[in-house]
Amino acid sequence: MSGSFITVAAGDGGSFKAYVAKPAKGSGPGLVLCQEIFGVNKHIRDLADLYAEEGYVVIAPDLFWRLKPGVELAGTDADLPEAFGYYQKFDAAKSIDDIAASAKALRALPECKGKVGAIGFCLGGKLAYLAAARAGVDCAVSYYGVGIEADLGLARSIKVPMVLHFAGEDKFVPAAAVEQIKAAFAGRDEVEIYVYPGVDHAFNNPGRASYNKPAAMMAHSRSMAMFRRVMGPHYDLSGLWDKHCEYEFAERNVPKTMATMIAEPYVNHIPTMTGGVGYRQLSHFYQNHFVNSNPADTKLIPISRTIGGDRVVDEILFCFTHDREIDWMLPGVKPTGKYVEVPLIAIINFRGDKLYNEHIYWDQASVLVQIGLLDPKLLPVSGIEQAKKLLDPKLPSNGMMKNWKYAG
Repeated sequence: MSGSFITVAAGDGGSFKAYVAKPAKGSGPGLVLCQEIFGVNKHIRDLADLYAEEGYVVIAPDLFWRLKPGVELAGTDADLPEAFGYYQKFDAAKSIDDIAASAKALRALPECKGKVGAIGFCLGGKLAYLAAARAGVDCAVSYYGVGIEADLGLARSIKVPMVLHFAGEDKFVPAAAVEQIKAAFAGRDEVEIYVYPGVDHAFNNPGRASYNKPAAMMAHSRSMAMFRRVMGPHYDLSGLWDKHCEYEFAERNVPKTMATMIAEPYVNHIPTMTGGVGYRQLSHFYQNHFVNSNPADTKLIPISRTIGGDRVVDEILFCFTHDREIDWMLPGVKPTGKYVEVPLIAIINFRGDKLYNEHIYWDQASVLVQIGLLDPKLLPVSGIEQAKKLLDPKLPSNGMMKNWKYAG
């Protein structure tokens, strides 16, 4: 997915460029993306494309145009002196007018349907906060916004839902500043504040040494949960996952299975590290090592399902007879003819209405016990008993603990 630049008329005369990315379905709610101090560079355009993939019409305005139009720095440490030079001359008040003009231009696009939110990073994180107070957006997300504590007088003016992400080791937004912000929004349920321990400023930027993928993933999910709740678009993630499973296990149709996923998805079966990354590798895996490798009597028994803003978590019993070599679960193990029931957890992440990734977990020791390759008398492991107890919690507990002496 790639966007294009449009020209936006400034409220006080003149005009500036803005990068616009649109969802594959053609329309959706709007999102104003506020830049870092490096301009509307590749990282910001990539983010715009990402949020378009999530279903939004995204506009990323050139907010440095009054200083120098078209600033686009790579974002390395070598760029910091020039970037800070722009930052020191930057007029935040006029930039809010430019954000409001960008939101107006966004709403005028025929593809923009419904509400408009704001999101920003670093300098843009502060601007997203200011936009929530003064630019008429319907919600806002701020990543490590620098200097928000200096404008807490505007807190009462913010009437829309907002999410604020901070890095625990951020020297530009120290802990004392975060505590001031928390105090200003105490009791405001519509404002969510998250601090990510042990990570630094710019933890969401893959091009920076401070990038932290776990924190970035968690923050993105929290942001998406709020955007979905306030603006939509609302997708039937449960139904989409059911359809994906139908193509995998019932129809055993690889092209249909892949059609439910984004252009470059990935799957990771955690215990065996099997799966694939990218369309070509994953399609090859499904065709040759998964869809047609599952036993004839494979059965998935649902236990529970949790649905979030951008993911589904399934708790199931995976049941089968080991009548063939199952490459993805028991690679290299010849068929034993044994029957297996094992609890399995599937965590499915979506981008928009397509699957992005799957993380699948199960207890491999239990599978090995059930097919006779692991002796439960030698190790603290169990076989089909754990599946039975999942369905009947009254079955005995603590049987592996030799010092268990509860008499009640």
